[in-house]
Amino acid sequence: MRLYNTLTRQTQPFEPLHNQTVGLYVCGPTVYDHIHIGNVRPILVFDTLRRYFEQFRNWRVVHVQNVTDIDDRLIERSIQTGEPVSAIAKTYTDAYFELLGRLHVLPPTHSPLATEHIQEMVDLVSHLMEKGYAYERGGDVYFRVAAFDGYGKLSGRRLDDQEAGARIEASEKKENPLDFTLWKAAKPGEPTWTTPWGGGRPGWHTECVVMSQKYLGEHLDIHAGGNDLIFPHHENEIAQAEAATGEPFFQFWLHNGMLAFQDDKMSKSIGNVAQAYKVLDTHDAETVRYFFLSRHYRKPMEYSEEGLNAARTALGRIQTLVRDVEAELRGTDRKPGAGGQAFIESLVTYRDRYVEAMDDDLNTVDAIGILQEIVALSNRFRADASDEDRPALSTATALIRELAYPLGLFPDSTASAQSIDADLIGLLIELRAELRAKKEFELSDRIRDRLDALGIALKDGPSGTIWTTD
Repeated sequence: MRLYNTLTRQTQPFEPLHNQTVGLYVCGPTVYDHIHIGNVRPILVFDTLRRYFEQFRNWRVVHVQNVTDIDDRLIERSIQTGEPVSAIAKTYTDAYFELLGRLHVLPPTHSPLATEHIQEMVDLVSHLMEKGYAYERGGDVYFRVAAFDGYGKLSGRRLDDQEAGARIEASEKKENPLDFTLWKAAKPGEPTWTTPWGGGRPGWHTECVVMSQKYLGEHLDIHAGGNDLIFPHHENEIAQAEAATGEPFFQFWLHNGMLAFQDDKMSKSIGNVAQAYKVLDTHDAETVRYFFLSRHYRKPMEYSEEGLNAARTALGRIQTLVRDVEAELRGTDRKPGAGGQAFIESLVTYRDRYVEAMDDDLNTVDAIGILQEIVALSNRFRADASDEDRPALSTATALIRELAYPLGLFPDSTASAQSIDADLIGLLIELRAELRAKKEFELSDRIRDRLDALGIALKDGPSGTIWTTD
């Protein structure tokens, strides 16, 4: 497995640090609003990485994704709406995890809230002050950037060349304009916690340091997020963590490219956003996943309805083959003939090629291409295969499902679909066929329509009727 490491600026071999367990920290949401579709990209990319680690590498993954439930933007929303910060945070935290479910994202192993770890943050800031890396001015505490020799190693920015920007606030209190905030003094009406230097709340960068170290411990393998977080957020995390411990922080830093809309980065501050939950109201989760994974995760990509519709069409070719073949061969256990065996042998190389692609810096583009090759090969075989050889197609569909799992393209069937008795459906299909033979089409159509309402689609073909679930 080789991954591009932003820290070293090269693609290099990856192995977990300890006991075949991968510690994966992915920066989570600031819960002051619904997330937009651009925020979904890192969620899906690193869910795919986790799934691949677990299924094809047999590595245990401890996946930590924080929730920032105290922040300037939450306070601003509270002032605008009159709602308490805690109520706003809960509303959008719940909405976020509901969205993860809709996207078929594996739940994080840990989803810590920033407000549940305030004391650990106070302890970290105190420790940095004791070591001379931080100082207090009027209740605010700043990190002394010039005291940390490694500042800029992730972003590649020279300290002398840097200017205040992004989330760096110019202030007369600072020794250096580049010094960043570890703790903010309380203002009237804001949430506040007591510290040795006065009441206030933590800075954004401090939160992720504390929560990653607490939940991953020695498993500081991969820290991931969008490339807009490289500076200042991730740079400032490294500075705090390594200043405090004297040890390297994470060994790998992975960053996905941004999602653009009409040539601009999708951003709430610009206003060119499509809220993710609204996109999922018109496009299913598998289409959204296919859309994002059809471009390499480190490259920027353009969001468009045309792109999503193209993804839906391409994905449909895969899903249609799998569902039709499984419906046709349901209950069949006979071995295929010589022609079917030859088809099965032709599938042997595809799994190795898929693994080679995914091992090459999570190349989902080539992985999807391999799935489409299997579909094309299977459709050609299916068009001419004899009844004796057709059971070989089940090997192809099983392979497709295996390779599609990390991509999240075949979610588990719902409990309602699993509970339906296949034998009863078969009996209804036989009854419908008899009614059609007697030209009692009204009653036969009622059977079809009632099954369709239950999520069971009937497809009539030359060899009979097959059924699939939605």
